[in-house]
Amino acid sequence: MQDSRSSQQANALLKQYFGYDQFRGRQGDIINHVLGGEHAMVIMPTGMGKSLCYQIPALVADGDQAGLVLVLSPLIALMQDQVHSLAKRGIDAAFINSSLDRKDREQRYAQIKAGAYRLLYVTPERFRKEEFREALADRKLSLLAIDEAHCVSQWGHDFRPDYSRIKEIREYLGNPVTIALTATATQECREDIYRQMGIAADQIALFHQGIDRPNLSIKVTESWGDESKLDAIESTLALDEYQSGSVIIYFSLIKTLDRFSDALLQRGLDHVCYHGDLPRNHRRRVQDQFMSGEVDVVLATNAFGMGVDKEDIRIVIHAETPGSIESYYQEIGRAGRDNKPSLCEWLYDQNDLMTQMQFIEWSNPDASFYSRLYTLLTEHPEECRAFGTEWMNDRLQRVSRHDHRLATGISMFDRHGVIAGPHPPACYEVLSELPESFVDDDFLLEKKQRDQQRLYGMVQFANESGDRKEFLNRYFLGDSITA
Repeated sequence: MQDSRSSQQANALLKQYFGYDQFRGRQGDIINHVLGGEHAMVIMPTGMGKSLCYQIPALVADGDQAGLVLVLSPLIALMQDQVHSLAKRGIDAAFINSSLDRKDREQRYAQIKAGAYRLLYVTPERFRKEEFREALADRKLSLLAIDEAHCVSQWGHDFRPDYSRIKEIREYLGNPVTIALTATATQECREDIYRQMGIAADQIALFHQGIDRPNLSIKVTESWGDESKLDAIESTLALDEYQSGSVIIYFSLIKTLDRFSDALLQRGLDHVCYHGDLPRNHRRRVQDQFMSGEVDVVLATNAFGMGVDKEDIRIVIHAETPGSIESYYQEIGRAGRDNKPSLCEWLYDQNDLMTQMQFIEWSNPDASFYSRLYTLLTEHPEECRAFGTEWMNDRLQRVSRHDHRLATGISMFDRHGVIAGPHPPACYEVLSELPESFVDDDFLLEKKQRDQQRLYGMVQFANESGDRKEFLNRYFLGDSITA
């Protein structure tokens, strides 16, 4: 363990930069643990200060001993907000992502080489860039922090292939001391995270602060169709005890969000909308309006929220069924970060399960689909390049033009090095043979069944007759052994 001098320094830095007299919960223990050169897995409820567990270690060393804390973060908005907050506190932090133009990126690469920054935020995809790897080559890395570590397991296969490359990234960096942080991870998810990071379970200490948020009221309202849900939303927004803050209403489908937006406007309920089909500048404007308090109610898909650190969100409504307990808990975790009473209401309509079942189908192509995709890429490369993914989709399936298996297939091929990259034109360049796992229906079925089991967890949660918070504790804690 780190000596008492570093522990005293950590406490002094907490007061100097963040204004707190003492650490909360296990923060101090976690900081001492990583300063002592040991890996840590941190599960801590949203709003309880996970980021301090790697921000303070970035400040502890002085002079020639100062190292760089590299933070892998999933979203541009998330890292920008954190860096902005740190800069206001006088902390030497920066991010590098696609929002920077070439001149600014090159300037930051030069500053990294020159020894600038205590904290550097990047997405895992940044490691694809040779100029970034060169900038890091001569830097001493004191800690690798993996923020939102559930992405390593839940998103690694389907949504963010580079989160499945954490082990490769760690090896490239010389296997540094690593801290993984999240608000949600079941025992199965934690084991997958350890495997993806290349760290044996007995080599990483688990710091589990539980998941309970006493100020959150959890409510499941059985609903039947749009009108039932609209009535429930209107009633909830009128509740006197939750009038002092903001509201997020979550949807699974953009078309449902748009339909509800029209209906709520007809009922005189003002709001803004946020989803992935909107232009980036529009999404940013909506987020800024919400964060500033200019607007109080946002209708959103799950694309909204991870980069939002707003203390006074009083109500989170799920107007459609989330795909898993993990997603649900992440999203309700955005409520009540100021520890004031807040309401989390799920409008449960059994018909919504069909939407999530369709999502599971799209994210789990079978061996036949993978084989046909590989054949298309290898035997018709010119047509793929010329006519693009829409042409490919038409030839891979005829059932629905909105089938998203192609996006999953390309993502998976990229993850396993079958193609040169996840986006055109790199996604059309085949680099290797099709791995055995892609033609193994038993292997693919096992992954699909895990996703189905997560959805079934939502059904069990809806039907829970006892304390639903206790249900969440059972789901996430399992047989945890904590440090």
